[in-house]
Amino acid sequence: MRQAYRSNFFVIALMMVLSPILHAQLPDFTGLVEDNNAAVVNISTTQKVAASDQGSALPPGIELPEGVPLDDLLKHYFGEGAPGMPPMPGAPQAPPGGPEGGDPSESKSLGSGFIISADGYVITNHHVIRDADEVVVRLQDRRELVAKIVGSDKRSDIALLKLEAKDLPVVKLGSSEALKVGEWVLAIGSPFGFDHSVTAGIVSAKGRSLPSDNYVPFIQTDVAINPGNSGGPLFNLQGQVVGVNSQIYSRTGGFMGLSFAIPVDVAMQVVDQLKSQGKVSRGWLGVQIQDVTHELAESFGMKKPQGALVAKILPNSPALEAGLQIGDIIEEFNGKEIATSSGLPPMVGATKIGETAQLKVLRQGKSIELPVKVGMLPDEEPKVAAVGETTKGDQLARLNVAAANPTDTQRQQLQLPKTGGVLILGVKPGPALEAGIQPGDVILRVQDQSLKDLKHLQELVKGLPKGKTVALLIQRRGGSQFLALKLKD
Repeated sequence: MRQAYRSNFFVIALMMVLSPILHAQLPDFTGLVEDNNAAVVNISTTQKVAASDQGSALPPGIELPEGVPLDDLLKHYFGEGAPGMPPMPGAPQAPPGGPEGGDPSESKSLGSGFIISADGYVITNHHVIRDADEVVVRLQDRRELVAKIVGSDKRSDIALLKLEAKDLPVVKLGSSEALKVGEWVLAIGSPFGFDHSVTAGIVSAKGRSLPSDNYVPFIQTDVAINPGNSGGPLFNLQGQVVGVNSQIYSRTGGFMGLSFAIPVDVAMQVVDQLKSQGKVSRGWLGVQIQDVTHELAESFGMKKPQGALVAKILPNSPALEAGLQIGDIIEEFNGKEIATSSGLPPMVGATKIGETAQLKVLRQGKSIELPVKVGMLPDEEPKVAAVGETTKGDQLARLNVAAANPTDTQRQQLQLPKTGGVLILGVKPGPALEAGIQPGDVILRVQDQSLKDLKHLQELVKGLPKGKTVALLIQRRGGSQFLALKLKD
């Protein structure tokens, strides 16, 4: 009994000694918040919409489960009120009676932003002010100022606003390049309209590539970010802005542990261009690239998967003029290593147009150097139609697919060359299905041999050794990619 008492006393004493030490290791954010709160703003926008266009919409990066209305989502967060759900703080209310009838009405949205200069420049997200007829910025002292949109960039999701004011509080800008995974970060914003809400967490990863945002190497964090936080600042412990909160991945509309911020270095490059020319110009090579998987690395004879694999070269592009070839693997850009394909677009995009960049390329097992004069990224890429007519095909037993030579009409629809390529009409369980081949794909090349026609493909497949992985170049919905095929018999 006495021994148990002594053990318990020892544990309690140890906890009392360690408690202040453990507490001291946790960061104190109070000074950081006090110094920066005044430079963070609430942004509300108004857009006139036709009655037929009215409806609930969530910011980009948020998914709602099927059958869950936005009203139910908001009730989940704000609770049931009497007589109804309480309004979001700071959100203008719709007129009585709702949007009945055919008259246009006003759509309201909320977001966050932060002041970067005492004379009134404010950074926020493009999607916060997209299609807005009026943008109102509310400061911490409750002043509301109408903002002018200096410029907005969809690809980076950055917008620059200007307020007619002086002596405004400003944030300090840091460097996202120096940010480390595991480092503490803090967000200030207006989630669901609750002004100057503070949340904190750590950097989970850097250089994340998200769908449709190839030119932004996102900072991934576990900081709680919700609708309304968009456009707000992400701070490091030194009180410097290192990112612009932009997206969350969610199936409920609320935070689920995954949030993404635009690196401040990227944001300021965009801001500088928006200030000087009102739009953003990016560097461009004119290639479609993909990751090198373990299977593809094996087919190309590489020791490990790395680099950006060139799957397509666009006509009249800098890459074509420089002599880049399909199947080349870009290992370095201007001396910087390309670990995965997502690392290349931000580097190219940040390069000045007309500047000559140096590429280190792996081609058929040998490293070569290629100089390339960087061009300007076009505003829009051409869209390609789907296959419009049916064709009777032949069976390729080893692949277990039905295939045919594309007709002239199909070549025109799919933007294929006048000769070459084999159209896949059907896929059954087997090596082709396991490789990811789908009906509608066009096989352009097997390893380093371009396909002439269906007969050529049949001959090549017949001669493929059992158990060896080979690279197939396919075209799918206008894009090109390599797939790794392994025949088992």
